[in-house]
Amino acid sequence: MEKINRKSFQGVGNIVQFNWHFYAVAFFIVLVLSFTKKYLPFYMSFIANTAIVFTIITTFISLLASYYIYDYSDLYTLKWLDFLNIKDNTTIVNINAGFDETSSILQDKFPNTKLIVLDFYDASKHTEISIERARKAYPVFPNTINIRTDSISLQANSVDYIFLIFAAHEIRNEVERILFFKQLRSILKDDGKIIVTEHQRDLPNFIAYTIGFFHFYANKTWKKIFTQSELSIEKEFKINPFVTTFILTKNGITP
Repeated sequence: MEKINRKSFQGVGNIVQFNWHFYAVAFFIVLVLSFTKKYLPFYMSFIANTAIVFTIITTFISLLASYYIYDYSDLYTLKWLDFLNIKDNTTIVNINAGFDETSSILQDKFPNTKLIVLDFYDASKHTEISIERARKAYPVFPNTINIRTDSISLQANSVDYIFLIFAAHEIRNEVERILFFKQLRSILKDDGKIIVTEHQRDLPNFIAYTIGFFHFYANKTWKKIFTQSELSIEKEFKINPFVTTFILTKNGITP
């Protein structure tokens, strides 16, 4: 399955590289329990064995799911955008939260559009070590503009398409998130679209990432945010069982 600007196993490799501390903890737990269980009473040894098996299985499942999502599925081919029929000479804004895997792909897929890349990463707010590692590992896309979530310095009604691919969930404060989407609405043309791609806090992502799925938001949470930001969902679909895309338009605008 061909990918644009992607190496084999790049997605799952990034997961391990940027979150290696989680895997180190899992390995340490398995190592300690494997060593100590022979000195424990039977029932404690049984619990230890259960914990070992659970840790190994959940770690394997998370890596397998990550490979499927980021390396095997059509996620990064962006073929799922073809129905939008994005034309030449339109303006595309791609927004990231400190780690940008998609701007070069969008540039290759839509070479005759104007691409503006915005980054709302704020080290004082976005304190996850995984983002810091990602920023060190990957260079910033050329001419990326740093913004604040409460200040997007683009002209009103000037943008045809706005992309937020695995970025919006990093705005953890609900009020801030609503303000952010209201600003996106302001810079969007009346016939423009906002494309939001995210994991959801749902059963497939729980199976894949166990308690890690709490980092994502539920479908109803996203819909509440969109409603309060005066945006309508034109289309909602799954790219794969773990990833959902919303196509948003301004309220009151007929597609």
